[in-house]
Amino acid sequence: MTKQIEIKVPDIGDFSDIPVIEVLVAAGDVVDAEQSLLTLESDKATMEVPTPVAGTVKQVRVLLGDTVSEGDLVVIVEAEDVAESQEAESVEAEKPEDKPASDTRPAPATAPAIPPRPQALSARPAPPSTGSRQSPPVPMGAGRTLPGKSPYASPAIRRFARELGVDLARVNGSSRGGRIIREDVIGFVKSVMTGSAAPASSGLGFELPPLPKVNFSRYGDIELEPLSKIQKISGSYLHRNWVRIPHVTQNDLADTTDLEAFRKDNAAKAMEQGFKLTPLVFLIKASVAALKKFPTFNASLDESGENLVLKKYFHIGIAVDTPNGLVVPVIRDCDQKDIFELAAELLDISQRARDGKLKPVEMQGGCFSISSLGGIGGTSFTPIINAPEVAILGVSRASVSPQWDGEAFKPRTMLPLSLSYDHRVIDGANGARFIRYLAECLENHESMDL
Repeated sequence: MTKQIEIKVPDIGDFSDIPVIEVLVAAGDVVDAEQSLLTLESDKATMEVPTPVAGTVKQVRVLLGDTVSEGDLVVIVEAEDVAESQEAESVEAEKPEDKPASDTRPAPATAPAIPPRPQALSARPAPPSTGSRQSPPVPMGAGRTLPGKSPYASPAIRRFARELGVDLARVNGSSRGGRIIREDVIGFVKSVMTGSAAPASSGLGFELPPLPKVNFSRYGDIELEPLSKIQKISGSYLHRNWVRIPHVTQNDLADTTDLEAFRKDNAAKAMEQGFKLTPLVFLIKASVAALKKFPTFNASLDESGENLVLKKYFHIGIAVDTPNGLVVPVIRDCDQKDIFELAAELLDISQRARDGKLKPVEMQGGCFSISSLGGIGGTSFTPIINAPEVAILGVSRASVSPQWDGEAFKPRTMLPLSLSYDHRVIDGANGARFIRYLAECLENHESMDL
């Protein structure tokens, strides 16, 4: 014998008019007990409506996009042998205790009142009955309702992802509110097969909504200017470095009054050889001295993230502003060259960078980078670390300001320095020591191997 069971929206708390985002069955489908029939969505929570019995779907009373509330009829399932089993259970439950055959006396017309047996103190009172329930309540725990606890996807999509072996934490949702749909899972599988899949999620719950799509032409005239190839490449690298490396920036000032006097005294000698003696060459030498003093700055994390690769060479990357974007050529063996050799090589490599004539190998193998904005301006900034390096020095414009020498204020040339470092490798105290030592090298240029 069969019986048609009406499946209604279960107790879903204080929600109403909830959209149906997935209809998982159709008329004629055979379903198992507790199988999901459809999925509802409320804000960032998804909830499934299961069937309490096995059987065949006779009717689906809702469509994708409909809104439903508690008690609404959604599906009719034809179940087999439900009536008999339920009736049998009911008869078994109501069957009176066996009595002796000889006890055939009729019950008295009025029986004396029997006081109820007291319940144990530890017993919990039964909740009030709300009538027969045709579908069980939907759990509304924190794992379902709090965003960031788990990937935002319906049970059907989770099941589909499990069948394909896909970690939903690595999949970006494209539907409303960042919900993951079937096409997102398929697209991720394709990206893995082509080698273009995004890196694994950190598991910290930092999933971000997509950037807004704005039609700017609605507000006035616009013009599209394509990014250069260098901007596209460097943009993705900079974004990766900023997101995946915990940056800390330490600022300091170096008194370069005496160094500037020394540089100007030697400027004519450099000009005779066809190049300028810029402050940048002294920054290179000071950086080399600081890297020797603090070897962890001249290092990189290995691929496992558990070991430091300490380098015994000193190759310094110099950020160069070109018409097509920022590039970072590398000057090698800076510890083995004097300031005039560095100045000549710096002029050559910077010019070739602006002309777009650098070879790929000339932008590889750096230990430490310097980004100087002194020719433009500014007082400080946060340079982005050039991975796999663990630190970068930013330089702003020098200015003359009164400095107290213990007896009086005197005009001194002060150079702002900004050191960004990877906090996984370098702690704050060593970051401060490094930049202070580098500043002292500039302040006492006689101590450097120029």
